[in-house]
Amino acid sequence: MTENLENKINENLEFQEIIHDLTENPAVQEMKKYRQHFSTSCYNHCYLASYYCYNICKALKLDYASAARGAMLHDLFLYDWREKGTRSGLHAFTHGKTAYENASKFFELNKVEKDMIIKHMWPVTIALPKYPQTLILTFVDKYCAIKESFEDIFSEFSIKKVFRYSYIFLALIIFKRK
Repeated sequence: MTENLENKINENLEFQEIIHDLTENPAVQEMKKYRQHFSTSCYNHCYLASYYCYNICKALKLDYASAARGAMLHDLFLYDWREKGTRSGLHAFTHGKTAYENASKFFELNKVEKDMIIKHMWPVTIALPKYPQTLILTFVDKYCAIKESFEDIFSEFSIKKVFRYSYIFLALIIFKRK
């Protein structure tokens, strides 16, 4: 997440008020321990998805508070999905239900938030989204995953490219001296 975007999110007081009790909760804070996509933590992924859902749903005059809250909790599965033995079943198919079970232990969820958390992996999972906020989260989640992945891949590619060209430059200097 760019510093400019992070500042914009932090300055949106209405958004911050909506999710404040979630982001202060120790279980939600624990999401910072788990990597989601490349170097993005599960917490940061959900935080960004929450902000996008909030804005889209607000613009569409939908229940944007539930959208922000459901999106903030959509990946509250609290395990490293890359490690074997930390879960039962394939992560893509099961983590929505696990996130819902965890979220419902700590928060009272309304029907929109529940649907968003359980069904955000549609169409990978068969259950169809019941609310427009769930469908919006489905697309926002995929967008964020792609964005986070490409930012890291491009960053890694750029670093490799710099080293490659620095070796070529160094070789040219050495050969020019001879």
